[in-house]
Amino acid sequence: MKVMNEEIVAIEMKLAYLEDMVVTLNNLVIKQQKQIEHLESGRKDLERQLEEIAESGQGSMPHQKPPHY
Repeated sequence: MKVMNEEIVAIEMKLAYLEDMVVTLNNLVIKQQKQIEHLESGRKDLERQLEEIAESGQGSMPHQKPPHY
């Protein structure tokens, strides 16, 4: 009976560890998702800015060699 109790305690300890790990990983996934959303928003802003520059003609540069050539 004592061995069985020790085995149950060991299983409960492993379960507690796994539950903690799941919570930790879930928090990490949430944090990474927020970072991804922030990066995607920044990328979209940059794409909009590039489109505006291209449409205004400011982005077109003559194909000339730099002066140091």
